[in-house]
Parts: sequence; C-alpha cells; structure tokens
Amino acid sequence: MAKLNNKPTPWWLWACRIFVGVLFIFSGLIKMNDPLGFSYKLQEYFVVFHITFLNGLALIIAIILCALEIILGFALLIGVRPVKVAWGLLLLIIFFAFLTFYSAFFKVVESCGCFGDAIPLTPWQSFSKDLVLLLLILVIFSKRREIQPLFIAKTGDKLLILSAVISLAFGLYTYNFLPVIDFLPYKVGANIPGEMITPPGAAPDVYEQTYHLQNKKTGKFKVMNNTEYMSSGIWKDNDWKIYGPTESRLVTKGFTPKIRDLSISDAQGNDYTKELLSNPFNNLIIVAYDLHDADEDAIDRLNALAINLQQNFNTRTVLLTSSSAKFTEAFSKQHRLISEIFYADDVPLKEMVRASPGVLLLKNGTIINKWHYHSVPNYDELVKKYFQQ
Repeated sequence: MAKLNNKPTPWWLWACRIFVGVLFIFSGLIKMNDPLGFSYKLQEYFVVFHITFLNGLALIIAIILCALEIILGFALLIGVRPVKVAWGLLLLIIFFAFLTFYSAFFKVVESCGCFGDAIPLTPWQSFSKDLVLLLLILVIFSKRREIQPLFIAKTGDKLLILSAVISLAFGLYTYNFLPVIDFLPYKVGANIPGEMITPPGAAPDVYEQTYHLQNKKTGKFKVMNNTEYMSSGIWKDNDWKIYGPTESRLVTKGFTPKIRDLSISDAQGNDYTKELLSNPFNNLIIVAYDLHDADEDAIDRLNALAINLQQNFNTRTVLLTSSSAKFTEAFSKQHRLISEIFYADDVPLKEMVRASPGVLLLKNGTIINKWHYHSVPNYDELVKKYFQQ
C-alpha cells in the first residue's frame, strides 16, 4: 500500500494548485454546460487552420477537451498522479495559449470561448489569462515531484475515474437536454424584440482615426489621430495632404444589444421579423438551422404536434432554418410539414436553441419556454400547461 508523503507542502505551491485546479474545473464545467456551443467555436478554428475535415468530430473533441480540463483540475487539487497531471496541464495550457495568441494577433476568431458564453473574453484577454496560467503551471511543473496526494493511490485513482464519468455524463446530458444554465440571449423569459433595441442615450462605440500626412514642399511625414488633426489646424494648411488609407481603432466599446443579427424573411426575401415577434398568441417556433443534419424523426413528431395544436387551438407554427429555399421546400413536401417556413442566418438560429430541431414557445416575442427535441412535452402536457389558461 502506498504511503502518504508527510513532508509539508509550501503554501505558495498549495496556492498555485488551488488557483489552477479550480480555474480548470470552472472552465471545463462552463463549456461542458454547452458542449454544442463549444463545438461551433472549434469549427471556427478548423476553418482558420484549414482542417474542416474535423467538423464532424467537433462535438466529440469539445466534450473530450472539457472533460480533460475538469479531470486535470480535480487531479491537481487532490494530488493524484502529480507528474502525469503536471505534464497534461503544461501541454494543454501551451495549446490553449497558442490558439488565443493566434486569434488575437491575426484577428481570426473574435472570442476563444474559454468560459463559453458565460464570460465572453476578447482574444487578448484570453491570451493574458493563459499567460498567467502558464506561469503558475510552470511553477507546479517544476515542483511536480513534491506534490503531496490527499489520498492513497488506490483511492485517488477511483476518485479520478469518478470525476471522468461525472464530467462526461454531464456533457452528454447537456447535449441531449439543453444547457443546465442558459447564458445565451434567447433564454426562457427573454423578450426578443426588447433585446434587439438600443435604448435612447446609450453610449455609441468611440473610434480613433489615424491620418498619415505628407508635406508637399518638404516631403516631411506626420502621423496624427483625429483629435490632433483637428486641434492643430493642419487641415487648413494646403501644404499638407493625407496619403494612404485612414486607420480606425476602437477606443471605447459602446452599448451593444444582446440580439443584433436576427432577421427573419420568407423565400422571396420579404422581412417578417416584426410580424412574427409581435404575435400576441402562443406560437410554436421550430428551429432547425441546417435541415440536412436535423433529426428527421423528431421533425415528424413535431409536425404531428403542430397539426393537433393548429386544429384545436389555431396555433401558428413556424419552421426557421438557414437551409436553401430549394432544399427546404423539397424537405417540407417530403415530410408534409404544415408549418410556415421562414429563413434566418445560421448564427442566431444556433443561439436560439442548442438542438436541431429545437422548439421555442413564443408569445408577444417573449420566450415562454424552449426544448431540445428529446424533451418536448407531448400534446396533452403542452395543452395543460400553456393552452388551458
């Protein structure tokens, strides 16, 4: 039986273990709460690095990466297999730091998704966070053989296996039944039109313009921002001319509506956004951003539900997709859909509900409830709870 090492652990090593371990567990849990959303982020990176052949594996990779964060973080806290865990943490943080630096420097991915949609970070913020973690993990790595386990090896291994099972089970649950906590703008109770409005007096984005100037007589060059350009009065001097493109840099981020990219139209391009979101009655919105990948059995079940609701309660049912009109019309005929069909960009549709298909129950543009296709109530349950009031 393995013996516990009784040598005291320095407080600073414990501090590094706790900070890194808790942060890794938190990061993994936040992303595991929405593994489909994290897989969308991975697909953005696949495009950047020209490895889109991995798109079909994005969800599996997302769940494995999240589970790895949780397992390594937990293992670090309890001190099990410290040498292997230190190597795992080091390799993982180098990988993450490379991705965040690449995103920030080349401006290819707006948000790395490190903490999912719960805590959006800019690429440079993400890279800074990874640098701090890298320094702490290097400390842990240098002292990896001095880390004391809290339990004997056999108990530690069992706890490690348990953490792996729980983390993977959590990811499979949230993928099949929607996130436990919804951090997206289309959460239950949200009023979609209200989330699209910029309130009066809201601060706009503030940009700084940079001008490159050259003196016609002397050939001298100057670089000035817009404030300096106007206050100096150089714009009145005909000897100075602007050459090259004007550079624009965001100085202060102003107010941004939570929902800013939703536009719903029919096959002819007519805008129906306001009309659909102002319906004062219960209406069912079936969201399938890509009908090629949608679960067809679920579509058929939802169509049967829509038929009953339309016949008995005159409920309006809408299918929202980003698939082509030609394919959608053929799909509708094949499945004999009774839903009206409208189109929107795939980005807001993916945010509406992490399922294909997913269902939203709307009234006056407010999301009364929403479901993964695995958890949609049957007709009697839906009527009892939402239509007999």
